[in-house]
Amino acid sequence: MNFPMPRLFHRGRHLLLWAMALVLAAFAAPWVERGAGADRCHAAGGVASFTASLPHVAARLEAGEPVTVVALGSSSTEGVGASRPEYNYPSRLAVDLRERFGAEVRVLNRGVGGETMSAMLSRIERDVIAAHPDLVVWQVGTNDVLHDDDAAEGAAILRDGIQQLKAAGIDVILMDVQYAPAVLAHEGYRDMLHAIAAAGIAEGVPVFRRFQVMQSWDETGVLPARAALADDRLHMNDRSYGCLARLLADGIATAAR
Repeated sequence: MNFPMPRLFHRGRHLLLWAMALVLAAFAAPWVERGAGADRCHAAGGVASFTASLPHVAARLEAGEPVTVVALGSSSTEGVGASRPEYNYPSRLAVDLRERFGAEVRVLNRGVGGETMSAMLSRIERDVIAAHPDLVVWQVGTNDVLHDDDAAEGAAILRDGIQQLKAAGIDVILMDVQYAPAVLAHEGYRDMLHAIAAAGIAEGVPVFRRFQVMQSWDETGVLPARAALADDRLHMNDRSYGCLARLLADGIATAAR
């Protein structure tokens, strides 16, 4: 004789199945995250790429020697907006470059919050050249825009700094301003973007177009501005710093071949 199962039994069985599904989902989530990582950082239109070479980095890699990078900049380099120091872009860049090069890479963080180009120029010898790096990633322009500084003067400062670095046998990459409401509120941001690009062209060094990268993320929905910025709506956060480092590492790896 078949007896009907108590309703409580069926209810318990359903709860058990739901619990098992949640456990499986928890284990599967990290793998989904890793697999989707490249797409979640994609910047449309090739705005994250650059064609200028990095001969000193290439020579170090060819010789099988360690590579030293200095990240020079302001609060975006220092890591304001990151939840922990290891999540700022220089720290993430070091990890990404080691994976790509299969070599020893160290990235020295020389970011000082609030600095403009002229302040960075004044410490290039002490904080950058003295460390004998093979590459400098110079993040510039945002504080100059926020202070409504003259873009033409900024371009002259940049060219001076780049020439000092090149004379010391150091490769240079410029990184322009972030795409954020506080920046867009100042009309001078367009002139500053042009000035940074012009300095890069004049001195033959790559420019990582961070503004266009972040704008692409926002417009395509890959990483909307509200998800790419910290609570202050100006600085980047863990996720956007990680994507920034990944795209920058891709560009460095290509230019160092």
